[in-house]
Amino acid sequence: MTASLSGPGGVYIALGANLPSPVGAPRRTLEEALCRLSGAGDIRVLARSPWYASAPVPPSDQPWFVNGVAELATGLEPTCLLARLHALEAELGRRRQHRGEARTLDLDLLDHRGLLCDTPPLLPHPRMDRRPFVLLPLREIAPGWRHPATGETIDALIQALPPWRGDLAPLPESVARAATAAECA
Repeated sequence: MTASLSGPGGVYIALGANLPSPVGAPRRTLEEALCRLSGAGDIRVLARSPWYASAPVPPSDQPWFVNGVAELATGLEPTCLLARLHALEAELGRRRQHRGEARTLDLDLLDHRGLLCDTPPLLPHPRMDRRPFVLLPLREIAPGWRHPATGETIDALIQALPPWRGDLAPLPESVARAATAAECA
């Protein structure tokens, strides 16, 4: 692993789903995923963005996704955290068969305290700077975030995106907030 620590920062994950899981519709699945992460004991969800509806990328006839971003507190190293995320995906019905397929749950490790890593898990996430469904929710909970490799602000990354033509919108009654234990009870 070739890695360097570019500086302090948070641990951020992206969440997405466009198929129902054993616990319900995509939005319910994402909320359950955050509860299960918080219940693990060595992970705490500090904040989550509002949920967004987004068209599939690349465009297809799949259902639209529900997406969001969460900030975690954890002492887990990136490899262990990513393994935990993949195990949670499987618990909630994800079966990895084809890239870009519809899924019950997708959890991506975006940034792990500014770590730069060019071997798996790649950090920061290699496509996050081209995804409005990641950058807009991330800005909601981390408006001062900077890309660990380039130093670009989140606002500069969003301004550099191609127009997303209405294929991304916040879901009604969804707001950024700190996670609470009561939400998971």
